[in-house]
Amino acid sequence: MRTAPALRWILVLACAGLLAACQGDIQGEDDAGQDGQTQDDGQDGAQGVDDGSLPEDDGSPPEDDGAQAEDDGGVGDDEGGGNDPGPGQGHYFPPGAIWTQDVYDAPAAADSDAIIQCLRDAGGWGNEDVFQIDFSIEVLRDDGSAPMRDFIPTGDFYSPDCDQVPMPVPAGGALEGEQGYECTSDGDCHLIVVRGTDLYEMWRANISGGDFYGGCLAVWDLTRIYGPTGRGAQCTSADAAGFPIAPLLFSADELAAGEIAHAIRFILPNDRVKQRTYVPPATHGTNTSGGTACPPYGVHFRLRRDFPLETLPNEGARVVARALQRYGMFHADGGNIALTAQSDRFTTAKWADHLEPRDLSAIQVEDFEVIDHGGQVPVTYDCVRNP
Repeated sequence: MRTAPALRWILVLACAGLLAACQGDIQGEDDAGQDGQTQDDGQDGAQGVDDGSLPEDDGSPPEDDGAQAEDDGGVGDDEGGGNDPGPGQGHYFPPGAIWTQDVYDAPAAADSDAIIQCLRDAGGWGNEDVFQIDFSIEVLRDDGSAPMRDFIPTGDFYSPDCDQVPMPVPAGGALEGEQGYECTSDGDCHLIVVRGTDLYEMWRANISGGDFYGGCLAVWDLTRIYGPTGRGAQCTSADAAGFPIAPLLFSADELAAGEIAHAIRFILPNDRVKQRTYVPPATHGTNTSGGTACPPYGVHFRLRRDFPLETLPNEGARVVARALQRYGMFHADGGNIALTAQSDRFTTAKWADHLEPRDLSAIQVEDFEVIDHGGQVPVTYDCVRNP
């Protein structure tokens, strides 16, 4: 959960000496928000501590019996998805965007070994140090026929970071981790919709009883290559690092086609991320509490090229690993289930035929290197939006 800006510093002071106890409130279980942007939650934790705090939750998608939730906000029962890759042939942004930058031959950062060692010493990945995959975030596509709906901002909406504009709500769609548009689980409940050349991503959406409530909404222009400060320095998005979410998700359709041609989203527990620091292309961080040598928010990891791909259990796992070697993964939020994939509810291929949540569990923290994209930035939450 995120913490409203006005309360942020009060909580920080109140938590002095009690960081472990208060961490979830201030940083946001994940933290997409200001300070707390949700950790991401299990589902990915997207903003909430992700975590998988339910030990029995392996990050796999919820059971889908084919029916949408009875109360989906009254938007109808048509399909909200589809297997069309959308703008950029599945890469969303134009060629040259950082998410599709080939870093296979890029040199490792000078402090790569120290960062990896600090993460190892802090406990490694979340979820008992298992490199696991979460499959619960939905990406909906709208052909222009969905109604554009205004929403009522909640305490999870931050200004000027977030965009208060109408967003499309396709009939038959669903929030992350839900069967429809009602956020019944109190999770991150991301609502992600691609409409033409716009990508709408909302954290903590909830349509209930006909009312549309929304946390932080970030609208991305898919015709634009964003610079190192993205939508604005110190500004969050629907993810705590200020990143777009959809371009970093990999899908079952990509696995079936044999290639993931972009970087991947990953998350870490907040106590394993350097305290209140981010690096480009991140534009925001949270109240993390890791050591000074630990990875900062937004860090770019790349799987070592000498990792033995043949030790992985299937070709689906090797497709993901090859993407991690060539494009890497960007730290986007707090939480416990490391990698984030797109739900297969609206894709042609299905995860059960290609990949299980723990098929990459052989990959350890030590199998990665760090790619340097610029100097570290102290987190201030003083968002200055770009034009």
